[in-house]
Amino acid sequence: MQPVAYHDREFLDSDDARPLRILAEYLEPLRRFQAQHIQDTVVFFGSARVNSREHAAAELAGLTRRLAGREAAESDPQLVLGRKAVEWSRYYEDARELAKRLTEWSLALGEPNHRFVVASGGGPGIMEAANRGAKDAGGKTIGLNIRLPFEQGPNPYITDGLHFEFHYFFMRKFWFAYLAKALVIFPGGFGTLDEMFEILTLMQTEKLAKQIQIILYGTEYWDPILNLEPMAEWGAISPSDIHLVQRADTPAQAFELLKAHLTQHHLLTPSDQEMRAPGIAKTRS
Repeated sequence: MQPVAYHDREFLDSDDARPLRILAEYLEPLRRFQAQHIQDTVVFFGSARVNSREHAAAELAGLTRRLAGREAAESDPQLVLGRKAVEWSRYYEDARELAKRLTEWSLALGEPNHRFVVASGGGPGIMEAANRGAKDAGGKTIGLNIRLPFEQGPNPYITDGLHFEFHYFFMRKFWFAYLAKALVIFPGGFGTLDEMFEILTLMQTEKLAKQIQIILYGTEYWDPILNLEPMAEWGAISPSDIHLVQRADTPAQAFELLKAHLTQHHLLTPSDQEMRAPGIAKTRS
């Protein structure tokens, strides 16, 4: 028997049904955000390759044992990377601590909807750390996962019902951008930069009718990588655009920046649109 169209798997997977799949990646998350009373988010971006200090230290100890006694073991590339992983694990622990502080503060606000919910890409590394910290504080936390051939699998700290699986990158980016009141950008690679510049462009062009904050976390990592001054010197951006990005090096410093921004722009003068759950941002006309 021929199934009705919306039960026809072959049709739903076809090129012709692509608009339906795209629409589903808007409507299905919308339904769940409404059901869980998620008003807005603070998004944590960063590398999937950063491990917790405990995990990185255990990996290094095992590697050191395996290489013990070998000639030139101290300069072995694996050992060098292992030591770097322990050093890099600082950012996992900082992301976890910052997410915990932010969530504890947001829970104490007593708002009718869930405010400034920690959201991540749902995978390992910094994403896991952010979800884990929010869970440590007893709050809800969101994972917007994307199907990739490597690295990306959902971490176990995402709140039940708030783990989302996306096929289309642009629909995942929609949900990152249109619920976020702030972004914290931890050390990461191409994907992290792509996500940051996506939001930075919306801010620079004033496309969204809300104030978004971007915090670049970890100057030791980012300063050699991201210097915006030449863009202003050449006239590619305005000098004021450089200040769209703030910087922080400790969870306490980042939290104070977040709290000041969220209080001033999203608690003291909330719009009717922002009070809904989810508070999907409007674009400027």
